[in-house]
Amino acid sequence: MGRHRTGKIKTEHHLLEGAKEYLEVLEQWDVVKSIIPGRISRQNKGRGNKGLFLKYQTRSGYKLLYKYGTSVQEIFVVCSDYEEFERRFREEF
Repeated sequence: MGRHRTGKIKTEHHLLEGAKEYLEVLEQWDVVKSIIPGRISRQNKGRGNKGLFLKYQTRSGYKLLYKYGTSVQEIFVVCSDYEEFERRFREEF
């Protein structure tokens, strides 16, 4: 699969069902510079909450997790202002 970019979203990996809608919201924020979907894994435990969750801060932004059923996808966000991103994230999601 080739590496392509649609707006701020890099499409090197597949997206779990429903993730694109969340990423399109993040893409509209000025503080977000780039969105990089990562690997998809399965959880052994039963169905958890569906949605986008803040995991931790990285050197360039944040690592998020998108959960859908028993699957989890890492989402990396490059941002220019950590505090503003976290504030908006908590308000939106």
